[in-house]
Parts: sequence; C-alpha cells; structure tokens
Amino acid sequence: MTTIRTRFAPSPTGALHIGGARTALFSWALAKHFGGTFVLRIEDTDVERSTPENVAEILNAMQWLSLTHDDGPYYQMQRMDRYREVIAQMLEDGTAYYCYTSKEELEAMREAQKARGEREKYDGTWRPEAGKTLPAIPAEVQPVVRFKNPLTGRTSWVDVVKGEISFNNEELDDLIIARPDGTPTYNFCVVVDDWDMGITHVIRGDDHVNNTPKQINILKALGAPIPAYGHIPMILAPDGTKLSKRKNATAVMDYERMGYLPEALNNYLARLGWGHGDDEIFTREQFVEWFSVEHLSSSSSQWDPKKLNWVNNHYINQKDNAELTSLIEPRVSKRLAAYEHVAPLTSRPLAAIVELYKSRSDTLEDIATAAEGFYLKYEPNVELIREHLNDANRPALADFATKLKDIAWEKESINALIKSTLADHTLKMSALGVPLRAILLGLTQSPSLDAIIHIIGRDEVVQRLTAGLSV
Repeated sequence: MTTIRTRFAPSPTGALHIGGARTALFSWALAKHFGGTFVLRIEDTDVERSTPENVAEILNAMQWLSLTHDDGPYYQMQRMDRYREVIAQMLEDGTAYYCYTSKEELEAMREAQKARGEREKYDGTWRPEAGKTLPAIPAEVQPVVRFKNPLTGRTSWVDVVKGEISFNNEELDDLIIARPDGTPTYNFCVVVDDWDMGITHVIRGDDHVNNTPKQINILKALGAPIPAYGHIPMILAPDGTKLSKRKNATAVMDYERMGYLPEALNNYLARLGWGHGDDEIFTREQFVEWFSVEHLSSSSSQWDPKKLNWVNNHYINQKDNAELTSLIEPRVSKRLAAYEHVAPLTSRPLAAIVELYKSRSDTLEDIATAAEGFYLKYEPNVELIREHLNDANRPALADFATKLKDIAWEKESINALIKSTLADHTLKMSALGVPLRAILLGLTQSPSLDAIIHIIGRDEVVQRLTAGLSV
C-alpha cells in the first residue's frame, strides 16, 4: 500500500486563518489515520507580502493546535534552483515555450476577445506548432515562459469531496509558469513541490478547483503521479456571508488570546464539514481513528460562536484544575498589571476561584475577568448597594457581619450562618443574597456565597460589609 503523504501549504502573507487551520487539521488527520506523513510547506514566493513575522505566527499557531508536521517545513524561496531546472527541462522537451507578447499586446488581445464575446485567454501567438512560423523575436521584450496546455480533450478527476469534476482543455489557458525575471509562478511551484515531496493527497479549499486542471496537466507533462484531490467548501459567517475579520475573529491566535483552548478549537473545526454520526465532542485519538475523506461535506459550513463557546466550556470543565489554573494565572497577572493598587496573587487561592467559576465560563478570559475582581482594591458600588440595601435586610446583614468574626473559617460554617441568619430574620435567600453580593462584589449574581466569602477572607469580608452598610 502506498504511504499516504498529505501537505499543508500556507502563504505567509498574513496570520493563519481558521479556514486554513481546518484544512491543516483535515490533512493532518488523513495522514495520521493511515500512519502516513504530514508535510508542512511555506509558500513564500509573494516576496512583497510575505514576512518573517507571519511565518512565525503560522508556525506558532500550528504548534498551539498541536498539528505537528512530520516533514518540513519547506520554503519555496529556498527551492528556486529546482524550479528553474524543471522549467529548463520543459523548454527542452517542448512542453513549455517562451512567449514575447508584450503587456500592451496582451491587453489589446483580451479587449478584442471581450468585444467578440469570447473567453479571454492567450491566443497562442508564440506557441510552437508543427509547420507554424513564429514572429520575429522583439529585442525589447523580456519573455515569459508558458506551459503548452493540451488544446483538445478534457481534464477530469474524481474529487474526494465533490465527486467527478471535468474541464475542457480548450477553455484552459497556456498559463505562465515563469515571469520575465525568471521567477516561477504559483501553479508551477505547487506542482513541482507536490511531485518532489511525494504528496499523495491534496486537501484544500474549493477556491482552488480552477487551479487543479492546470496543475494536473503540468504533472502529466512532467510524467509525475497525480495526487488525489479534495476541495472543501469555505466556512461562512453566521449570517451566511463570507467569513471576514470585520465580523468575526479569523486568525487562529486571536482565539488563543480570547481564551479558547486548542483542543476545543480543533474539535469545533473538525465538525465544520466533517462528522461521525451525531458525535459532537470527541478526543483527538477518536478523531484520527474515525476520520475519512468520504465523510467530508461538499456543502459550506457556518461559523457559530455560541456552539464554539459550548464546546470550549466543555473542555474547560474537563481540564485538570491545576493545569487550568496555570493557564489562567498569566491572564490574571496581565490584567492586574494595568492597576496601581492590587493584592498579590498569593493573597487569594486562585485555584479555588478557577474551580468556582469554570462551569460558568465560556473562555479562559471569562474566568480571568471573574478572578481579577478578587485582587483589585475594594471600591463599594454605592449606587448598586443603595438600590438593594433596605430596612428589611440591613439588620440581617449587620448581624451576619458580627457573627462572621467568630465562626470557624470554612465553607460549611459560612453556609450554616447564612441559613441561620435567614431564619432569624425571616428572609428569603434573595433578600439577603442580592444585597450581600452587591456589597462584597459590586454584582447581583455570582457563584455560591459561602465559597465567595471563604475565598475573600474573614477580615476583608467584614471590612467590606462594614463599609457597605455605611453608605
């Protein structure tokens, strides 16, 4: 059996997009399912827009998602000699030719075709054919190199996602494979790379469908094997339009910064265009075991932030609390650095705060936001306190503050005091809980009060209650 070799080939003209991450995930899973090789290739021939910072961001995102490559990374700019070698051989074999048509002539050609209602393409002026006399070579024009595409027949393939796709060769252009300065073009570099790297399966976005027949024909001209191709539809925004950073975060590392876990993002991306029955949550190992290109959808998927939050909440709650706390700590520290007067992190049990808030949080940032308040200098929310403090609950709160000074400092004792205070003053929980939260936290909702009070600490709670009751 042929060893499966897949590849992910991002262009470092920007950060890794979530659509690209999904492509990488499917390519990685296909290789892993068959015990094959996952190749990483950086297509950096767009010199003006490709930057080292973008390369670093892409590699960082791949590492964060644990989409580890087995081979590479290869950089196209380091393979120029190889591309020129192949082009020279194609010129010698007659599968490519020099074209001296100027930009002005090419523009005039297209305008004339457009006026006649014809498809705009190169007219083959410099294409060598038996018995054809070529024009005199103009001294002032630097030639491009064009691929000699077949003029008849069809180029077809069975797409592993979309089924059979076919193009008439007469509709395809003699595409340029080398520019006037000798630098190779995208479609040519991809072909040589896939050939040299032994790629057996190409999973990519369906915006590449029109490139595939061109690449197949070049591969045939080179006598190279044809990979299996699978083109996955794009991810759409929640409103059905094209996903863009104006409406939703699109860079993978934006999701890291917003507090999503990599295993949650991987799980969510896997379900955008692939499925295994009704399974929504699955381990990485299960995903690899279950993955099959036959289960890739040929329909577009829609980005659903609420669903992503649900998946992320699941993984947050499944994570070991010590590990989760280690992820939260730098986020809280970063937030506290913006303030002058804060309590040190050691002054409150961060692990207990994380444990308390994780079930209520969709992201790590949600937990960090909640934890932040436990370390900031206390400032009573006077307006909120006055809204909820009244003659009916003030005596109960004062009684509660007094008795807090003498009880054992554990959640069970605090909970018992809350219940006895309600009974002694004939109050419902909301009548005591809402003003108590307003005084202690400046909020009207929170996790269980006994846990909150225990974390804040006896002296601080008494001080806050004293201050709150005096507003």
